[in-house]
Amino acid sequence: MLKRRNPFIFKRTDIWREGEWFDLWSAVHLLSGASIGLGLYFLRFGALSATVTTIIALVAYEMWEALAKIQETPVNRVLDVVVGMASFLPAFFIVAPRIAAIDFIPVFMSVFLLNVGLSALGWRASQKAAVLERRLRAQYQAQRARLRHRRVHFLHRQ
Repeated sequence: MLKRRNPFIFKRTDIWREGEWFDLWSAVHLLSGASIGLGLYFLRFGALSATVTTIIALVAYEMWEALAKIQETPVNRVLDVVVGMASFLPAFFIVAPRIAAIDFIPVFMSVFLLNVGLSALGWRASQKAAVLERRLRAQYQAQRARLRHRRVHFLHRQ
C-alpha cells in the first residue's frame, strides 16, 4: 500500500537544506574539523588530548543542534561528526606539522574565516527559509479558515 504524502508539508529546496546523509553543511563540518585540528596543534595539545577534545566538541555541537530543534536525520548527525574527524586527523597529524611557523597563523585564519563565512551564509539561508515557512503556513491557515467558513455558510443555506 502506498503512503500518500501530505501536500501541505513545507519542504526546503534550497542548497542549504538538510540532506539525509550529506549536505552543504558537511562542508562546514569539514572546515570545522580542520580548524580545530590546526588550532589545537598550534596550542600544543598532545595527540590523545586533541583527538578526545575534538570528538567531544563535535558530538556536543550535534547535541546542541538537536536541542535547538535543527531537523537532521540520525545518519546525518553521525556523518557530521565523522566528517569533522576526517578533516581533523589529517589537519592535526599531517598538515599542521608541515606548515612553517611564519605561515601557520595565515593558514589557520584562512581556514577558520572560510568556515565562519560559510556557516554565516548557511545560517542566513536557514533563517530566510524559516521566515518563508512561517509565511506559507499562515497563508495556508488563513485559506483553510476561509474555506471552512464558506463551507459552514453553504451548508446553512441548504
